[in-house]
Parts: sequence; C-alpha cells; structure tokens
Amino acid sequence: MKVLVFCEQRDGKMKSSALEALTAGAKLAGSAADCAAVIVGSGVEGLASELAGYGCDTVHVVDGADFGNYNPANYTAAVEAAVKAHGAKAVIGTASPMGKDIFARLAARLDGGLLTDVTSLEESGGKLSGTKPYYSGKVIANVAVESDALQLATVRPNVNAPNKTGEGSATVSKLDVAAATDSRIKTIEIRKGTSDKADLTEAPVIISGGRALANAENFKILEECAEVIGATVGASRAAVDSGYASHSMQVGQTGKTVNPNLYIACGISGSIQHMAGMRTSKVIVAVNTDPEAPIFKVADYGIVADLFEAVPVMAEKFKELLK
Repeated sequence: MKVLVFCEQRDGKMKSSALEALTAGAKLAGSAADCAAVIVGSGVEGLASELAGYGCDTVHVVDGADFGNYNPANYTAAVEAAVKAHGAKAVIGTASPMGKDIFARLAARLDGGLLTDVTSLEESGGKLSGTKPYYSGKVIANVAVESDALQLATVRPNVNAPNKTGEGSATVSKLDVAAATDSRIKTIEIRKGTSDKADLTEAPVIISGGRALANAENFKILEECAEVIGATVGASRAAVDSGYASHSMQVGQTGKTVNPNLYIACGISGSIQHMAGMRTSKVIVAVNTDPEAPIFKVADYGIVADLFEAVPVMAEKFKELLK
C-alpha cells in the first residue's frame, strides 16, 4: 500500500508526534519504497534529514514564504500535491489541531474516507481499520474505511513510540505548489505564549489544576512541581472559565485531548467533559479533598488531601528521587 505521512513541524522544529505518525505509516506501507512523507513550511527543507531511518524513502517538501504561517487552504493544497506526486492510497497524520483541520479538508476535497483520533491502526485487504475511544474513554470502538477511495487517518499523539529502524533514505523531492489565491482565509501573524514546555497534546507528563486553586497566582504551585519533573501544566474548564488559566491550557472535551505517560489532577473533581480529554493517560494521579470525587474512579493513585499541602510535598519528594 502506498502511504503518505504528513509530518507536522512548528517554527522549524519537527514535532515528536510526526515521527510517531511516520512510524505508523511505515508499518502500513510495508516497505520504505511505498512510504513517503511530506513537510510543509518555510525554510524547512533541512528537516527532511531528521526523517531518515523511519521507514520512508522519499520526503516531499513544500517550502516557501507563503507557507511560513499555517494557513489551512495553503497547507491542504500542499498535502494534496504530495498525495498526487506519490500516488498515495492512504494518508496518515497526527490528531493535532492542525492535523484535524487539514485532513477533514483533504478528505472532502479528494472524496476520501477519514478515520480520526485513532489509538491503533492497521491495514487489511487494502483498507484501513483501527480503534478510537468514545464517551470519555468508556467505550473503545472499532472503526474502518469501507470504500476503495483514498483513505486518511489521524493518530492520537503518545500512542505509538517512534521507531527508527534505519530503513529509508529520505530523499528530498521538492514540490512547487502555489498558494491559494481565492481563499477567504489569510494568516497575517501567529501569536503564542513564550513557554518552552512541550505542548499539552505531546507532553509525556502533565500536572493540571482545577477551580480549587482559587486564582491564577496559585498555579505557581503546579508550575514549581512541573519544573521538577519536566511536566507541562494544564487546567480544567472550570479553572479556565474562572480566568485562572488560558484556554491553551485546557484539557477536556472542549479543550485538548491528551495521552501522557503520567497525568496528575490537582483539585479537579473529574467531570465527564474533563475525563473525555485525559482518560486514556497511562497513569493517573488524583489529588482532591473529596474522597467521592469522580476523578478517583479513573485514577491509578489517589491522594485525599488539600492540594496546597500535597503538591509542595510531592515536589520535594520528586527532587529527592531525581537527585
């Protein structure tokens, strides 16, 4: 099966989830010759070498000033050009905000079947199938593409570890793609925070706070603990709605879906909406004063205590262990 993998980069840096998607795509393709990747951006040709050894022979690069800032119309056109250049029967990407945006547009444009946010992916008889969580992770559904048309899938980050097998030469193929001139969307600039922490969707460790933190300043308690263990700080919708944290930190149904190795929930009761975004975390630790809080039903470890007392103690213990 000829497979194309969209490898997402941000600010000239390859996202770790892109290597996860490439690993999944290479497995589906079965050989490096049938697997290709595509990178879109400005000044990104040099990133192609980072994909060598991950199972693809060719890296299509769409590089130009018009692709410096993310624009859905331009990026979709770029990936579409790579699909046609490779003759792809399947296109794989990451279930990130960018991936979800592009793949929905690409499926509509090319009349393809789309599987989204899957946690496993396989091919049988030339058709893709996989699994994905529903209802806050309470149900794992089997999903599949039934048609013989182009098949697309976005894979949830932190599900598959990147696997560098040494196969594939990652030969660069430059594609000349014109920016969409008829698009109503124009990206003037992108404003973002200055944090150097991993994005929530890719973070291996997350410590999140709820409304119990009482104000934005108290999030420093979580930030200090996060600094010790290299975690990214998240928040519940209640904390975001109260103005204690920005929406970019929100974990849940209306925020970001995360899948870290460790998720520490502090002062979060565990609403269905919040658990929809973090229930598939590999290890969950909950800190809450209410022993009947729903979060304890999904937690691997529970601490019935005041977060203002428990979190500083945890931070000190982490320091001792990491010396």
